[in-house]
Amino acid sequence: MRLLAVDTTTGSGSVALLEDGRVRAEIGVDSFGTHSSRLPASIDVLFKTLHWTPAELDGFAVTPGPGSFTGIRIGLGMVQAFAFASGKPIAPVSSLRAMAWKLRGDGCPLVCPAHDAKKGEVYAALYSFEKPKMKALITEGAYAPDRFAALLPKGRKILFIGGGFPLLLAALPPAGKARAILSPRTPFIASEVGLLGAEMIAAGKGIGPDKLEPLYLRRSQAEEGR
Repeated sequence: MRLLAVDTTTGSGSVALLEDGRVRAEIGVDSFGTHSSRLPASIDVLFKTLHWTPAELDGFAVTPGPGSFTGIRIGLGMVQAFAFASGKPIAPVSSLRAMAWKLRGDGCPLVCPAHDAKKGEVYAALYSFEKPKMKALITEGAYAPDRFAALLPKGRKILFIGGGFPLLLAALPPAGKARAILSPRTPFIASEVGLLGAEMIAAGKGIGPDKLEPLYLRRSQAEEGR
């Protein structure tokens, strides 16, 4: 199975091409520049490097959120265009789930991915690894940092990843701070999105482009202003 995976939920956008569960190529750029200009160029470079064409793909994986509303729309729009043209399925993979999956082999059973959601909130969740599965212990959502920190289990080491870590660290009590570890891994998750997405498509859980919807977890600023 050949798959194109796309993540544009934060400034750390990335794209990847995968084949039969193996990441063949990935491009990641950590910048708050616009995804609309660099995403098509990154995809083009990957196809040319591997000498693939979009017609050879078996499906697509993309993060519908949570994250930047503008970034999400750009990523979904690009993948929808490919899917409409090819008729191939799409696997929507939560950015938080993909971030947690990135840490699956790092030796810590509790993983907390977190985005800075702005407005004093974080998009966050808590996962545990129970081989070979990953289980959500705290459901992903938009939380005030102190509220989310109060939900975390006491006395347990937790591995964090994402730009929301400073907000959560500040909200933790001293004992919690001592057990909070920030992962040194890069923020690029297109590979993980592709690996998780490939499993979904193989299991028949892919969807058509007309069914793809953003995962915002809260209303946009435009909606709040109405």
